[in-house]
Amino acid sequence: MKTALLIALLSLSAAPAGAGSFSELSLAAGLADSPAIPEPRLGAFGHLSSDTRYWVTVSAEDKYDRTGLLEAGLDIVEIRPGYVSGLIEKRSMDQLAAKGYFVKSRQPIEQYAAAHLKNFPAADAVYHNYAETEAELRRLAAENPGETSLFSLGKSVQGRDLWCLRINPSEKGETPSARPAALFMGNHHGREHLSNEVALAVAEHLLARKNEPEIRRYLDTLDIYVAPMTNPDGAEYDIQTGKYRWHRKNMRANPDKTLGVDLNRNYAALWCTAGASHSPGADTYCGPYAFSEPETQAVKAFVEARPNLKTLMSYHSYSSLILYPWASRNGPVDNARDRKVFEAMAKGMAAVTGYRPQPASDLYVAAGDTGDWAYETRGVFAFTTELEGTTFYPGAAMIGKAVPKNLKAALYLLSVTDDPYKLAR
Repeated sequence: MKTALLIALLSLSAAPAGAGSFSELSLAAGLADSPAIPEPRLGAFGHLSSDTRYWVTVSAEDKYDRTGLLEAGLDIVEIRPGYVSGLIEKRSMDQLAAKGYFVKSRQPIEQYAAAHLKNFPAADAVYHNYAETEAELRRLAAENPGETSLFSLGKSVQGRDLWCLRINPSEKGETPSARPAALFMGNHHGREHLSNEVALAVAEHLLARKNEPEIRRYLDTLDIYVAPMTNPDGAEYDIQTGKYRWHRKNMRANPDKTLGVDLNRNYAALWCTAGASHSPGADTYCGPYAFSEPETQAVKAFVEARPNLKTLMSYHSYSSLILYPWASRNGPVDNARDRKVFEAMAKGMAAVTGYRPQPASDLYVAAGDTGDWAYETRGVFAFTTELEGTTFYPGAAMIGKAVPKNLKAALYLLSVTDDPYKLAR
């Protein structure tokens, strides 16, 4: 039923150019009369009454101010000229003035959620939780045995598998391949559920159109991996009560009784030297050391075992951005040829999404980033897509808006994965 609702929703939006429409899939599955997606509704927010975080707006003139705020424990969510907004623990918020920052406004997370949340999981039935994500991956593998195989990258803190669907008719499972490889990842951050949906849609799109010439060419020449839920524990915890918890991190039990490490600050790319917090309670907590978490260890092992990996896309939300190295340091990539490839690829994907392409550090410096580590250590052309929206919980209709344009971007990425350096010639 979940897959049927998703296909019905996607059929309402424009399909990527050159591909069959999602409405055709809906009709083929007998879904023309599927029930309408529920309208977003508000609910009670008492479950957040004991949460000590605040939504704050703080003056910040440039990326150096923003980097300092990250280190002070602010999880920057929105950036506007002259200020930023985001989530911060009360004890860290109370220290901002002493560090020279002016807090323009503050609001307990319970009040902020009541004013800004689009809807609760009951209205988001089309989104996939962990069990439904696994079931969808298993379905795709079972229905496409000639093209796919399913395996786990490793286990999460709480023992959940980090499932990865491989699309490669020649090599299956974890068998090495000489084919140029691409990796699509979602849900590094628990509350960013839209990122899981986009990654899943990439796999569904490729397999639903596997006999179309363009798609078949990718299947016959590339080694494609889709790991839609990198942080399954955090994603499950965020929706566990039926009401969103705004949870970003994984589920490590920290010594001070707080929960979680920010997985996208835990990679060994100048780990925790800038733009991350050493405070376990902060949403940008980098962990006790680089690769301290089983989830990032699993990604590390996967990438290091695949010298054929050429491109990587990590989906996040929200900001409508296509980001590329560096995130962990100021300044552009030193290698002029590589820099030209990054810029060209980002512009190519931005052309079909309408998002802004830019080096990640133009926002702020944030060490420990996935893409920086993959490029720095393995030469992978790694990108972060910050999906569109104005909240982490934009409602079911956002899937139909974000997926088609990001499918076009994914196809563009696949079109250059065989030889990214052709963009520099």
